[in-house]
Amino acid sequence: MNTVAQRKGQFGEEQARHYLCRQGLECLESNFRIRRGEIDLIMLDNDEVVFVEVRTRTEGPYGDGIDSITRGKQQRLIAAASAWLQRQRGEPATRFDVVSIDADGRITWMQDAFRVDG
Repeated sequence: MNTVAQRKGQFGEEQARHYLCRQGLECLESNFRIRRGEIDLIMLDNDEVVFVEVRTRTEGPYGDGIDSITRGKQQRLIAAASAWLQRQRGEPATRFDVVSIDADGRITWMQDAFRVDG
């Protein structure tokens, strides 16, 4: 059964996917899951694979979507991205983006939101 939060998240992911496709990216996969993490959207931007975290925010003093991505969340995204990349051929260029959708429906796309250390 889908909770209100899950439905809101799914709606936000669809909005983000449509927005990014209008910006010229191609959707490769959505909701890629492994035990240690999940990636909302995996997109292709020219020859670069883009792992996208989508944050759908309601009103309140919680800051932007990027503010809610903790170091632990980054590590889970990196683990899931690594698992996805292991299944692919070659070693494509990659980056991690965040799409934040606020309570008014405004979309903010932060490219290269964080980097993998090392």
